[in-house]
Amino acid sequence: MLAPERQARILKELQLHEAVRVTEIAAALNVSEMTIRRDIEALDHNGLARKIHGGAMRLARLSSLEPGFLLNVDKQLDGKLAIAEAALALIHPGMTLALTGGTTTYQLAVRLAEHLDRLPHLSVVTNSLKVAELLYRQQGSSDLKVIVTGGERTPSEALVGPVARLALSHLNTDLCFMGVHGLDSSRGLTSPNSLEAETNAAFIEATSRLVILADSSKFQLRSLAAIAPLNAVDTIITDASLSPATAELFSSKVTNFITAPAATSIRKSS
Repeated sequence: MLAPERQARILKELQLHEAVRVTEIAAALNVSEMTIRRDIEALDHNGLARKIHGGAMRLARLSSLEPGFLLNVDKQLDGKLAIAEAALALIHPGMTLALTGGTTTYQLAVRLAEHLDRLPHLSVVTNSLKVAELLYRQQGSSDLKVIVTGGERTPSEALVGPVARLALSHLNTDLCFMGVHGLDSSRGLTSPNSLEAETNAAFIEATSRLVILADSSKFQLRSLAAIAPLNAVDTIITDASLSPATAELFSSKVTNFITAPAATSIRKSS
């Protein structure tokens, strides 16, 4: 289990209880107590929880935080891991990629970071602070180039708004991997954040090929702001939990529809 997943679980426990114990969390997640102590130190450092002797305590202001990324990173995780593995197969040396904000695109960044040795000369344009941080930290001796758009920060750790759109208007990418809040068969790609919707539309304008990464929970879900119709999408990658009827409906509306196999073996090998 990745550190963001563990930290999200700790935060969820703190939503339910005023304090948590290292021993209990370590046992529940089947990891060492030292690992959980490091996670608590990271949460304390980032102002998300208070480190105490033997565990962590909820901050008084926790209920008013918007930790969208941390609280969503482990939802539908098996599906996201499977989707990320399938998306990785579309990436080739020398490409210029775009990765939008979101937890599924983050899982793709995790897999990408593990394979940089066989994917030289990549450039990645992203508005995700989490993706940028991960790739920068893991790039090692590779020649990976990471370009961050700038903009207004959202709870999902994405940068959106006029600054991001202006940056994207001057860039061109081969592939754009986009995570969305909702995929509706008639209204297309949607987001609950209008600024994020506008920024994602700019990502689409800047790319040659749009690949949507969406777990099964995102289908037939319509949010406030429209991003683009389904005919703007080249490829949708989803997980095996999607119903056959929904898969048939959406596969008729895009050029490529990929159902990724179950991620059990992927999780074990990570």
